[in-house]
Amino acid sequence: MLITMKFPKLDDSMPTKQISVLLAEDNATFRKSIKLLVELDGDIDVVGEAKNGSEAVRLTKKLHPEVIVMDIAMPLLNGLQATRQIMDTFPSIRVLILSANSESEYFIQAVTSGASGYLIKQSSTQFLPQAIREVLKGNTYFSASIAKALREQCQKIFDKTELVKKKSAPLTLQTAA
Repeated sequence: MLITMKFPKLDDSMPTKQISVLLAEDNATFRKSIKLLVELDGDIDVVGEAKNGSEAVRLTKKLHPEVIVMDIAMPLLNGLQATRQIMDTFPSIRVLILSANSESEYFIQAVTSGASGYLIKQSSTQFLPQAIREVLKGNTYFSASIAKALREQCQKIFDKTELVKKKSAPLTLQTAA
């Protein structure tokens, strides 16, 4: 495994605004790894860590982070339920789901719960800092496999819609003059 590290440019004349991030992950080892990874880029500051969904909601109210990196499978309150509660109270906070689950039902529920993005844990190390920056800008961010599955889901919906339109379109009779 090749590990690439980026170090921030040291330029005192241009202060960089730190992105405040809350990590919500029940696996302490993985949570610490995520913290090290995102803070290496220099513009991301992990302001809090939650080991379950209830703690994520409580810390969000206390710390008001700009972005929350949220696992789905957590005790007490899962990440989807926590995301819904957070979005109901703080709609401007961006939630980025980081999960081992790649089944479509999970990422569809995440998006409908208010999440701005969904990363698969296996691909997160390379893309997590970029994903945090993108969702903070108001964009969405998905792992490539999730984006592909979403595109396929949308295509199925589009195909069904087109089929309905074709079935319900009025027939025109043309006659030769």
